[in-house]
Amino acid sequence: MNRQLLLDVLPEPAPSFSNFIPGPNDEALAGARALAPGHAAYFWGPAGSGRSHLLRALAALPQARYFGADADPQALRDAPDAQQPPRLIAVDDVHLLGEEAQAALFALYNRWRESAASGRAFALAVAGDRAPMNMPLREDLRTRLGWDLVFRLALLSDTDKLAALTLQAGDRGLQLAPEVLNWILTRYERDMRRLATLLDALDRYSLASGRAITIPLLRAMLADQEANRPQ
Repeated sequence: MNRQLLLDVLPEPAPSFSNFIPGPNDEALAGARALAPGHAAYFWGPAGSGRSHLLRALAALPQARYFGADADPQALRDAPDAQQPPRLIAVDDVHLLGEEAQAALFALYNRWRESAASGRAFALAVAGDRAPMNMPLREDLRTRLGWDLVFRLALLSDTDKLAALTLQAGDRGLQLAPEVLNWILTRYERDMRRLATLLDALDRYSLASGRAITIPLLRAMLADQEANRPQ
């Protein structure tokens, strides 16, 4: 098979509650599952802790909308006034918001509070990389991040990451030997998003080469990637 014409047999699984490995973050997962209209939750933790996974899982629910840090501020401001108002609005990576987007999120929090006891109530899920009062945001918005529920997420342990890798490999139809999984964890990036990307690349490389997934195949793939890296 030509490596430039790789065929994706299985798409990358979308973030969901079922493929979230909680590890020490059981409380955050439970809070996300229980988030109902009229309530707000702020999820914070370092990159790779799963905060974006939870927000995308929430945004996959019926009548939910997701906004990243690069979203149009006006679209964020207008979200509650849509012809079919969402039951949940998720706003990710708020530590990256510019001034206009911060003003839009401030207005959204006010609308969330005003509508909480009405038939137009919606849930608000927000995520960032640090505790509310340490956020590099305008003061009145920092205060609103802590208005309702706040959940701190921690990075997974190696045992938790091994479980996560095993689950994600299974979702892709891959059966990886324990020595391959251990090699990945001890020799490669430990950020779960990077590890998920590695699994996708390994799946494609295995198909392209017609070889089973082994440590030698993994080494060959990484060597090819390094050789083809733009100088």
